[in-house]
Amino acid sequence: MAVQVTVLPSPKCLYDDPVQICVAGLQPEQAVTLRASVVDEIGELFEAQAHYRADSSGELDLSHSPALGGSYSGVEPMGLLWSLKSKTPYKRLAKRDVLSPFCVDFEVYEGHGDMSCLLGKCTNERWFLKEGVTRIPVREGRLKATLFLPPGPGPFPGLVDLYGSGRGLMEYRASLLASRGFVTLALAYVAFEGLPAVPEALELSYFEEGLNFLQKQPQVKDTGIGVLGLSKGADLGLAMAAFLPGIKAAVSISGSGINYFVPLRGDGFTIREHPYDLKRIKKNDETGLAEFSELLDDHTDPSTWDCRLPLERSSAKFLFLSGLDDTTLKSDLYCRDAVQRLQQHGREVEFYSYPGTGHLLEPPFLPLCQASMYKTLEVYARWGGQWKEHAKAQEDAWPRIQDFFWRHLGD
Repeated sequence: MAVQVTVLPSPKCLYDDPVQICVAGLQPEQAVTLRASVVDEIGELFEAQAHYRADSSGELDLSHSPALGGSYSGVEPMGLLWSLKSKTPYKRLAKRDVLSPFCVDFEVYEGHGDMSCLLGKCTNERWFLKEGVTRIPVREGRLKATLFLPPGPGPFPGLVDLYGSGRGLMEYRASLLASRGFVTLALAYVAFEGLPAVPEALELSYFEEGLNFLQKQPQVKDTGIGVLGLSKGADLGLAMAAFLPGIKAAVSISGSGINYFVPLRGDGFTIREHPYDLKRIKKNDETGLAEFSELLDDHTDPSTWDCRLPLERSSAKFLFLSGLDDTTLKSDLYCRDAVQRLQQHGREVEFYSYPGTGHLLEPPFLPLCQASMYKTLEVYARWGGQWKEHAKAQEDAWPRIQDFFWRHLGD
């Protein structure tokens, strides 16, 4: 019998879908190496490999069979995906075109050695857009965004999706959420189509335009809008919740609850940037990676408190997600401070902190990015995190985020 590699229940799925990877037709107790590989849109190769031994029937099922070494060890059904890594240092696997899938090749090789004998392979198409979801570029007024509509008339809960600074317009999280039943507006605010990478100030009215645009869509429920943000995007989402009455639920991923790097201008007010000193950026002598943990002034100093976002004035519900191996801006400490302030004012807030997790929490099965180019400061930044812990955190956080929005926007 020829060696067969299969992906169940289907070789085509959404990227956040778990799959069952199986191998049949091996010799009993045969030693093999499984390899996963994917090439992103700019030609960067990401790969992972793990050593296995077939059972007495000559089969492997990664949901039960333990890896004996390689990129990971133990029973890890999705380990070949979350451990994908480029040989080029400091690369991040991120989907640039959501209209095409990541095609992941799964291969099985003889032995635990040089992998010169290929026994079998298959390809898993992992999509970021469910069939029937509509993608609409938005260039209305000042807006630079993409709207995603689930199939059907709706109405559906509406979300604004904000990524971190320097990332331009990132769509893959928004497209996955639309595939799960949310009308989602992925909104760029820096480094995209004429938007400066480091603006003199950010205007709250721009984000209000995005909110108003989303509220006007006939497929969107009138029960209030949710906002989801990562890093600087998380803090801008929290600012929307603090100042804009249409926000009913806000999720902050590795956010801080303060305003940093550039002023935030509202109607008749300006929140200055939290004091910082670029000279306090630490660079590792061996890797050259920058760490920002000492960049900002002490957040417990009362002279910095006017840089806090006034979350207590909001009637929105809040969910904070943070990593404990976050070396970027001590986001976990600032996050805890924001949660405490909300609790002191009787606001409804949920908080989850994940030990060993880095700054860049993504949808599940995307691999950890421990370091990459931080375009805002033009340095290679260390984002922290351990591979297995980060993967488990992403698998836990993703359904938690969706459940939070369904609970508070679904009625």
